Amino acid sequence: MLTLLPAVDVRNGKAVRLRQGASGSETDYGSPLDAARTWVDAGAEWIHLVDLDAAFGTGNNRSQLKAIAKELGSKVHIEMSGGIRDDESLDEALDAGASRVNIGTAALENPDWTAEAIKRYGDCVAVGLDVRGHTLAARGWTREGGDLFETITFLDSVGCERYVVTDVSRDGMMSGPNVELLREVAECTSANVTASGGISSLKDIEHIADLEALGVDSAILGKSLYSGAFRLEDALNLAR
Repeated sequence: MLTLLPAVDVRNGKAVRLRQGASGSETDYGSPLDAARTWVDAGAEWIHLVDLDAAFGTGNNRSQLKAIAKELGSKVHIEMSGGIRDDESLDEALDAGASRVNIGTAALENPDWTAEAIKRYGDCVAVGLDVRGHTLAARGWTREGGDLFETITFLDSVGCERYVVTDVSRDGMMSGPNVELLREVAECTSANVTASGGISSLKDIEHIADLEALGVDSAILGKSLYSGAFRLEDALNLAR
């Protein structure tokens, strides 16, 4: 079974979607809590929460993310992402009710701290690998962060159990996932892989499910749901 995680990306207190991760490209979809409720009511078992302001370094939306986790955390698993770069932000996310946190920039800029976080929290910590070609992107995708496969080699050595792989060029573009990139990552690591970026149709979900035997066991859904490309209920039925 492929696990599907509807995304709720939050900026300036609103649920938004970006195009290719670019600040200023937001489309506003209203209340983050209302969005999360919609996906839970449709049958989601996980919600992927992203604090875009924390990721871009323009503030934070911690109160909104905490409110979502408080209301819905007993019904679904919460995955939190965005700006988790030190013990304080990591512990705050877990204390708020996150089942799992995604570490992004810190994995590139502070690998020793990331290794310690993985050691302490195991599979409650995933590492987000945001990629252009085979080059990683950091700081809200505004800076280059090194080679993808060199980073995976290091993270594997310290016990990372999950990577969230996003092709930045496809995120929010409804152009289909980068299946070849997902395959490359899955074939070079024993960790589980979450696919992110570009999913635009139920057929795309089928293509990702074809990689399940390699360890691609989940996918994040964003623009496809907000634009009405398909219903979450239908996607969940297909994934099952």
